[in-house]
Amino acid sequence: MLELSPAITRQYIDAVAVFDALAEATEEAAQVRGGMYWHAGPASAPESKYLVRTSPAGAETSLGPRTPETQAIYDKFMQRKQASAERLTGLKAALELGRRLAALSPDDRPQVTSPDDVANLLQIEMAALEQEQLRVVLLDTKHRILGSRTVYQGSVNQAQVRIGEIYRDAVRQNATAIVAVHNHPSGDPTPSAADVSLTVEMVRAGEMLDIDLLDHLIIGQGRWLSLRRLGLGFPKS
Repeated sequence: MLELSPAITRQYIDAVAVFDALAEATEEAAQVRGGMYWHAGPASAPESKYLVRTSPAGAETSLGPRTPETQAIYDKFMQRKQASAERLTGLKAALELGRRLAALSPDDRPQVTSPDDVANLLQIEMAALEQEQLRVVLLDTKHRILGSRTVYQGSVNQAQVRIGEIYRDAVRQNATAIVAVHNHPSGDPTPSAADVSLTVEMVRAGEMLDIDLLDHLIIGQGRWLSLRRLGLGFPKS
């Protein structure tokens, strides 16, 4: 019987999770294929409009005149369609990133020289997430990327996050430094007091484990922030 090392097993589980999420997102996207639009009313009442649903094959179905109910149907459909497209884009980006990292030799892996490097790798994917998620980017002695791990999903705050979980994979992979990254689904990356407190705790734990916390990034819609650059949660140099 073939036995896999713990590291390979973890990578396999991570890959399966991404593929499962991609399959789910693809199925969701199939439910909102086609489109909706407002069709102008007859010449006698051009100001009236009718909601029309179009199928992927081009067939059209009238859903009725414009009312608060049909407007709500239209708004919900368009929101689902946009969210589905964004989620698919993010998951495909994650798969591509994983594929590229796995194919590289250690010397060829991307090197992190600034928070911009990490943001460029994860921003598109994490900005599309509907739930808050905390990830840890693992780095070697030359700050080359060893991998990225999702530590928490749903609600990221100091009360719920166990600091040991953040550093668990870093210890297992012999990482000498990490970058913590989490998203704000609201789209506003402004750090909260809880974000700053969590950063303080991560810095302290890293000092005890001799693993540097290089930065803590917050991803929003179209922009991101570095808590180290803002001087929040990190010792003043």
